[in-house]
Amino acid sequence: MDEQEYQGRATDEFIEHYGTPRHSGRYPWGSGKNPQRSRNWLQRADDLAKQGLSQKEIAKAFKLSSGDYRAMRKMYSDQVDAENYMKAQKLHAKQWSNVAIAEELGVSEGTVRNYLNPNRKKRENRVKNVADNLKELLKEKPYLDIGEGVYQQLGVSEEMMRSVRLYLQDEGYNVFNYQLPRTSNPKQHINLVVLTDGDKTKADLSNNLSKVTSPDGLYFEDYGETARIRKPIPSIDSKRIAVNYATGKPGDGLEKDGVIEIRPGVEDLALGGRHYAQVRIGVDGTHYMKGMAVYGDPKEMPPGVDIVFNSHEHEGVPMTGPKDAVTVLKPMKDDAQNPFGASFRQWDYKDADGKEHVSPINIVNDDEDWEGWKKNLSSQFLSKQMPAVAKKQLDIRYAEFVDEFNEYKSLTNPTLKKQFLEDFADSCDSAAVHLKAAALPRQGAFAILPCLTLKDNEVYAPMYDNGEEVILVRHPHEGTFQIPRLIVNNDNPEGKRVIGNDAQHAVGITPYTANQLSGADYDGDTVLVIPTKGQKLKSGAPLDGLKGYNPSDFYSRDPNDPICTGKSTGTKKGDGFNKGIKMGEASNLITDMTIKGATLGEIERAVKYSMCVIDAEKHNLDWKKAYNENGIADLKEKYQFRVDEDGSVHKGASTLISRAKGPRDVPEMKEVYGRSQMTPEEQERYDNGERIFRETGRTKKERKRIDDPEKMTQEERDRYAAGEDIYRDTGKIVRATQRMENMAAVKDARELSSGYYIEEIYADHANRMKALANEARKEARATGRLEQNKSAAETYKDVVGPDGTLAKKIALAELEAPKNRQAELIANSVMRATIQANPELKKSDNADKRKKLAAKALENARDAVNGGKHTKRYQIELSDREWEAIQAGAISENKFKTVIRYSDTSKLKQRALPRQSNRMPASTRSRARLMINNGYALSTVAKELGVSASSLAKELNIPEES
Repeated sequence: MDEQEYQGRATDEFIEHYGTPRHSGRYPWGSGKNPQRSRNWLQRADDLAKQGLSQKEIAKAFKLSSGDYRAMRKMYSDQVDAENYMKAQKLHAKQWSNVAIAEELGVSEGTVRNYLNPNRKKRENRVKNVADNLKELLKEKPYLDIGEGVYQQLGVSEEMMRSVRLYLQDEGYNVFNYQLPRTSNPKQHINLVVLTDGDKTKADLSNNLSKVTSPDGLYFEDYGETARIRKPIPSIDSKRIAVNYATGKPGDGLEKDGVIEIRPGVEDLALGGRHYAQVRIGVDGTHYMKGMAVYGDPKEMPPGVDIVFNSHEHEGVPMTGPKDAVTVLKPMKDDAQNPFGASFRQWDYKDADGKEHVSPINIVNDDEDWEGWKKNLSSQFLSKQMPAVAKKQLDIRYAEFVDEFNEYKSLTNPTLKKQFLEDFADSCDSAAVHLKAAALPRQGAFAILPCLTLKDNEVYAPMYDNGEEVILVRHPHEGTFQIPRLIVNNDNPEGKRVIGNDAQHAVGITPYTANQLSGADYDGDTVLVIPTKGQKLKSGAPLDGLKGYNPSDFYSRDPNDPICTGKSTGTKKGDGFNKGIKMGEASNLITDMTIKGATLGEIERAVKYSMCVIDAEKHNLDWKKAYNENGIADLKEKYQFRVDEDGSVHKGASTLISRAKGPRDVPEMKEVYGRSQMTPEEQERYDNGERIFRETGRTKKERKRIDDPEKMTQEERDRYAAGEDIYRDTGKIVRATQRMENMAAVKDARELSSGYYIEEIYADHANRMKALANEARKEARATGRLEQNKSAAETYKDVVGPDGTLAKKIALAELEAPKNRQAELIANSVMRATIQANPELKKSDNADKRKKLAAKALENARDAVNGGKHTKRYQIELSDREWEAIQAGAISENKFKTVIRYSDTSKLKQRALPRQSNRMPASTRSRARLMINNGYALSTVAKELGVSASSLAKELNIPEES
């Protein structure tokens, strides 16, 4: 995923300027950009529908998302309706009959009567009243959401809202359609319809998405007020903080870097029943602390101090200062809603008098958040283990997908079945690219905290048994020498005091172990903890040259040198560093070197460079010096030099593992929809589940990528630092291309392999995932559609009628839509700021992390939009009778898709599954046996499958665990 998926993808501007029925506008009715274009476009869409294409397929045929298609269809329908209204008025004045007018316009006589209805004039006055109120509100809120659900919020009809929109466009205001990526899934979009003054452009909207608000409260006494987004963020006085600097003594700030120790019993700093949490705390209104908050030992805290902040900085560095100065604490960002550049949630505490106050402690992650993190194994880790281990976990992962596929195939509702299968096919294609494998037994993700009184071969981990052996894995992962093998010691007093006896998602380790984990610190870094019993997992001691290695000791910059960043800060010039890109290159190099058998000495050089890259911005390190001194260019020449079939030479990623997610430029393609438009060969492939693409043949001006920041303008350097690739026109005309991930671009994954055995294992897995995707699409294309039954609609009138129970639920869901969009806008803004501050999040390997951060940002934003109340998004809950009505065809397929959009799809899936037999499906039994044969406990497998251990034992005819 690239950064554009978080910056938002703008569609074409669909702005029509034409008069209202009162001729109040600057242009004659129906002028717009091209009135006839509206009719032609609608006719093309209707023709495709008659050929049997679904709305989603028609949208793709127009190269639009489904949201874009619906918005464009509505816009063009409004334009045609407006043009017809004016013509009807003129023809009626010429004494034409209603029948003749209807024939002329190609509409029904009833529609003509509606055009000529005298009450329409009254309606127009109401339209003007609503429009005038919105115009007044625009003076205060320059970007107004007037999309789906707003008409209910305003207390008007949907038809009137469309007329209001047309009226305002005629008055010279702009209405933009904008596709906003969903925070939880950026490949999906929400259609925004935004009203602005006429001098605003779509670029203005794109740069001010955080300012888009709905006209919430318009009809109240003070209709200019909108829902409060966030409570003011409180800060604490820096006088209450002491810094524990890096002094070289035991227990110094370096050994506990990132830990925020809070004095127990301080009212406003209480953690609310938590032992630990990843937090942000504002200081003096200008700076903030980031790290893991725990309760400190009050005996070791200076008098009058409520917080000890542990820092890697040396004495003499001030706690706060000017924004471009080196300080212990980070300066706040210029964003009142998100001054920390990360997703966080606020919470209230009660003082001694019982009054509620906003806590200065803002939660980024706690046990509740870490509980939802996915547990899987990256190719970055598994490709460095024994091939047999990788194959075993990939086989289990594939079995999960097969089990899921068989479940979707058994769904009884065709609309749900088709949607689930299409989404499943996309997930299979994605899995082929990202190459994730199933988690090992009892594997978990845990935040790390310092426990200085442990032995170096011990870990405090209450979720595991005292005395058992585990390994720890941190990402980015560079080799088995970064995997400590430790014994669980849950009797450690320090661990009990700081982390607690019942810690669900935190473990305690020593500074020695943290250093082995590629120099981890304690500001929220997490590790995988994996029990070793029954598993043949490789680990190793730290490489000699990495013992005690700290890149800051070798590559710290002179204060007069350029700073490590891609852009200038104040008077300091940046050196063109892009953390995300450089980390990806270093990680790929180490992966390729490991697969191709590099010596430990060579890997040590690459790891030293990688460690410098990881901390370069944080500690202002000279990464170019590290690149040269460790001979990285020579290593790339030796292990990443390759010549492709077309003769092109590369010195980058060279194995399937490192190349799978990498980008490549291919001729621009368009997908072909409608079987009748395909050649016989394409039809055969289509019937087997493939997606059919053809080259567009389009040409464009050639653009050359600029990689050297010294050759960029300051504006280009700023964009480069934010993770954007920089291009310039060369003046040549070339064939248009598009960017794809390498694995998605090839039909056979072996095309990316350099021939090593571990690559072949992953190639087999990628190919079977691609095949499963095609099988799912084939099944989806053979699935029929939900046919509406007029008799059923009458039978279930109490459900599907205008006043029916289902209609009321849909209306309630749509009423929540503006708030949901507002939350999406806020969360989207938070994610853009988070990614800009942490460019490495753009890497494909961080897709899961992005998803977790996005989900949390959306949850926090929903709380904010609802006045700080923890409110889940409204979802339609179907009754048994409502489901019966849907199954009987009492509603149209499009109406059911609306229900799906506002429902918990997992509950719909359960309703659509056939009545369960007493036996577990064969694919599920096969998956369960595979997991148990590979060391998973019966109870673990049962939990994964959502059944009891006794039921599973009975299904598999094996004894229960004692």
